[in-house]
Amino acid sequence: MSFPDHNIKSEYRSLIDNVVQDFYLPILGDAICYKRAVGFFSSSALAEISKGICKMASHGGKIEIVASPYLSEEDMKAIQQGYQNRETYIKEAILRQIREEDVSDDYYTLERLNLLTKLIEDDILDIKIAYTEKNGGIGMYHEKMGLMEDSSGNTIAFSGSMNESATAMEVNYETIDVFCGWKSDYERDQVALKKKAFDSIWNDKECGIKVIAAPEITQALIKKFQRQAPVSFRLDEEQFKKDKKSATRVATENPIGARMPEEIQLRDYQQAAVAAWAGSNYRGIFSMCTGAGKTISGLAAVAKLSQDLNDCLATIIVCPYQHLVEQWVEDIVKFNIKPIIGYSSSSQKDWKKRLEKAIRDQRMIPKKSFFCLVCTNATFSSAFVQEQIDKIKAPILLMVDEAHNFGAQRIRKLLDDRFTYRLALSATMDRHRDEEGTAALYNFFGKKCIDYTLEQAIRDGKLTPYKYYPVVVYLSDDELEKYSEISSEMAKHIIQGRSGNAKLDSYGEMLAIKRSRVVAGAIAKISELRKQIEPYKNQNNILVYCGATNILDEKSDDSDVDSGDIKQIDAVTHMLGNELGMRVARFTSRESIEERTTIKEKFQDDGKLQAIVAIKCLDEGVNIPGIKTAFILASTTNPKEYIQRRGRVLRKAPGKSYAEIYDFVTLPRPLDEVPGLTIEQANRDVSLVKNECARMQEFAAQALNGMDAQTLIWDIQEVYHIETIEDVGVEAEFAKEIKSSD
Repeated sequence: MSFPDHNIKSEYRSLIDNVVQDFYLPILGDAICYKRAVGFFSSSALAEISKGICKMASHGGKIEIVASPYLSEEDMKAIQQGYQNRETYIKEAILRQIREEDVSDDYYTLERLNLLTKLIEDDILDIKIAYTEKNGGIGMYHEKMGLMEDSSGNTIAFSGSMNESATAMEVNYETIDVFCGWKSDYERDQVALKKKAFDSIWNDKECGIKVIAAPEITQALIKKFQRQAPVSFRLDEEQFKKDKKSATRVATENPIGARMPEEIQLRDYQQAAVAAWAGSNYRGIFSMCTGAGKTISGLAAVAKLSQDLNDCLATIIVCPYQHLVEQWVEDIVKFNIKPIIGYSSSSQKDWKKRLEKAIRDQRMIPKKSFFCLVCTNATFSSAFVQEQIDKIKAPILLMVDEAHNFGAQRIRKLLDDRFTYRLALSATMDRHRDEEGTAALYNFFGKKCIDYTLEQAIRDGKLTPYKYYPVVVYLSDDELEKYSEISSEMAKHIIQGRSGNAKLDSYGEMLAIKRSRVVAGAIAKISELRKQIEPYKNQNNILVYCGATNILDEKSDDSDVDSGDIKQIDAVTHMLGNELGMRVARFTSRESIEERTTIKEKFQDDGKLQAIVAIKCLDEGVNIPGIKTAFILASTTNPKEYIQRRGRVLRKAPGKSYAEIYDFVTLPRPLDEVPGLTIEQANRDVSLVKNECARMQEFAAQALNGMDAQTLIWDIQEVYHIETIEDVGVEAEFAKEIKSSD
């Protein structure tokens, strides 16, 4: 084959592309000439060069390598002070390096170096040393470029950040740009320029660069690495695979830090996310919808950084609740990590001692420099953990799951320069009605490395398509009266915000929560649920979501429940279990982690458990992919919460071609009563109506039957004379209600 027969990309990135398999091996196999200018000279770099050149060497190809010596500050000083001839000194420095360099005793590495000695003896491989000269001093030659030519005269040039080393090819975030001389005038010109530059350097004619032949160095290589003459040039692709497998085995027999497990293959967008994060100095945000693989993506990033830093890394993984810590642990251990599990009732009763020991060992024993703490938000915020973090000397990676919670004022104060590397994971990074907290998160973690939406995930087949059914219920007379009373009281607690906008004071915010609970606990939901769920009473994989979610308590390891939530969940559980005869279990923070694990197992075992009735703790991160039908009674107005609840239902599972979501939409009164209301009465309904419509619109946008819900939205807008339904916030909308009523 000639070069044009290959599918050659214009750019290769090491964390997205397999540069060796996709570029080096196939192209060098058809080359007759390989010219390479690399960074520092080393035996390991020469071993990497052997990959792909064996076939070329077998039919008489020629290899020319220009490399730069590695010189210490003492070497540079000695040369500049003229203690001896600089060329002689440089050669002696490299000879010393060859003699002292530790090279892997892996069979295939030694065999490759043995092969290189044969190539040198047969004048197939030639090595020259380059350094720069300026103002009487010397410097290192760092240019990284290469040229390949086939038997038909087709030439490829490439340049970029990649060295000829195993680390560059397989671990680091590296990029090369490729130019094919036959594709366009521009690429032909680029090839010609790089060929001219290389030849000028090779022949020691490039201004400012000094190049010296080094037969003493090639003889030293032969002396150190020649074991026996290779029978033939058979270190081909198959042996490269063996080489890689062997290296992987050696690296993972007793690894210290995080490693990607062989059984996990990252999806393209996950690879791109990790690559972008590494390219942003290991800081950024993975904005990925629920079910798109945030956890695995985050752990892949940990493995990447751990290897890049030679495992000199302290990793702290933080998530909101205890049950999410345990869920993380299930995946963490797959990545060759033995986590310290930190929270109030951890199964590791001595986790504090383990953390202290890990930090102490990291300071004293370099080979024990990697450790990982996974903990809750509350544990991370504790005085003990903060004191321990202050003692860590190694670089720290802080990875926060459901990172929107860290925008809260109290906990965001802990985000500081102690954490060199940072990664935030969240399906909904922007905080609801909290611009200051959202800005603080972006300022600390950096930009989004990926924004993988629910629409993309469904389109790519990563999440299940769904049908959406809004179920309209109305407040009872008593509930409507209570709702109106609270609204009137809220009107007395409107204040002017810093930006000049109207907002509620702290007591007004408490009243707003109280009013939202009236909506969440509407009594009509129970009877309507019975009507909607009865056709499913003989089916499995059902979730019923009760209650309203409180704001996260940063001092608590777990979510709490309100008395109103308990009242609703008791009524639902009684109705499903006693009246409809379904096999049902509650899934709340009051059940222990062990009990919840058993519930999940029975739920996924067809027939043992038909339905789960849940409060709060399914909002963030809990993975129960078998859920096929969800009845959402909790009428939250926070997009973060209802988007997460939808995500619980859309995870892929065997036999699940689509999911169904029944969303209980609460309106103040039947639509046919609205035309008879006074302006003041109608205005008091508007914030509730808009919030419910905003959620319906979000759910309907990606639903298979979304137009049905959209028709209902239009009907509601028409009755209430609402032109737009964007979420402007409870405070601003309520202020508008009061103003229009005056």
